[in-house]
Amino acid sequence: MTDNIGAPGTDMSRREFAKAAAGTTGFMALSGCQAAPSGSEGVTVSEVESQGGSTPAQTANPADLPKTSPPEVVNVDEQGNQVTLRSVPSYHEVHPLENMGGPVDLPATWAFQADDREPSVPGPILRTTEGEDMEVTLDNTDGKRPHTVHFHGVSKNWEDDGVPTTTGITVPPGESHTYEIPANVPGTHLYHCHYQTHRHIDMGMYGFFRVDPEGYEEADVETFMTLKEWDNRLNKQMAGMDVDYSPRDRNPNVFTINGKSAPRTLHPEDGSPVIVEQGDTVRIHFANNGYMMHPMHTHNHRFEVVEKDGSPIPEAARYKEDVLNIAPAERKTVEFEADADPGIYLMHCHKVFHAMNGNSYPGGMVGGIVYKEAMDTDIFSQLMEYAGYEG
Repeated sequence: MTDNIGAPGTDMSRREFAKAAAGTTGFMALSGCQAAPSGSEGVTVSEVESQGGSTPAQTANPADLPKTSPPEVVNVDEQGNQVTLRSVPSYHEVHPLENMGGPVDLPATWAFQADDREPSVPGPILRTTEGEDMEVTLDNTDGKRPHTVHFHGVSKNWEDDGVPTTTGITVPPGESHTYEIPANVPGTHLYHCHYQTHRHIDMGMYGFFRVDPEGYEEADVETFMTLKEWDNRLNKQMAGMDVDYSPRDRNPNVFTINGKSAPRTLHPEDGSPVIVEQGDTVRIHFANNGYMMHPMHTHNHRFEVVEKDGSPIPEAARYKEDVLNIAPAERKTVEFEADADPGIYLMHCHKVFHAMNGNSYPGGMVGGIVYKEAMDTDIFSQLMEYAGYEG
């Protein structure tokens, strides 16, 4: 567990948060519905199968796999421009508590692990600087299946493209391979396994790749958010459960921001709340690592899109908006000023069924913009209870 909290990229410490949050009406009231009774949406595996996979269900960790951790930012410049990635079979909690349609989990994932850090879904955020080319070693020596790594956005040599069918390079179990990844296109990109892509991304093998331009100035609050929808029948099947799944019959039933569903998205250590102070400039790097469009809406804050797929948007072409549609594999960076009445404001996918955990609303792909001034309120205390944060 890292010492910093909030969305990846922020630097508010756990101690600062606990002090601010010491301070009950709740998250359901924010979204216009009442809290479901504890465990009311919890269902068995057989019920999930009978409903075509429409309702998430908690399953015991079937293989006693290690649990994933939240994604960390890896400054590759600071470690000699080198990073090693491994794939680690892991158990992933999406929303572990018996409220708001939970518990929800992915009983088997293939999490990326950077160097000696913890495995995470999504994978670690690899951050470098323009001109600081990276050596990325995919260490599959302890692996059980073939993998590759493909990086979007930058211009690289043919053999480093990470696609086995066109480069002839696959990293089988027991082997490793080093990719040379130039940092020659500043901006926000992504990476993922490109071996049996339709399955390996859905098993959690994806992450952010950020190239800061020379002279880059970070915002007061700068965060990374990756969106993903899942059909957890695949994860159950890979955990050895008797569940039918076909990618041609993919029916997503779990919707996440940085691997978590609401209310866990608002957990200040496991989730990714955007914690701000009045007057902060906020910059959010979005990426869609799923296969569906996700229109993200910010309550009470209008933003400008300042970057798309690594390309800066000229100021003359920017305008204020509050809904951002993000296509599969697309990246967009938005900026806004935290100038609203200090409070707690939702940020969610406006395909409303994506903002659910099974049949329970709200849940799923719902996050929030949280002002520090509002963190000593009863409603925030209730929200933390739903999210499972004990301080």
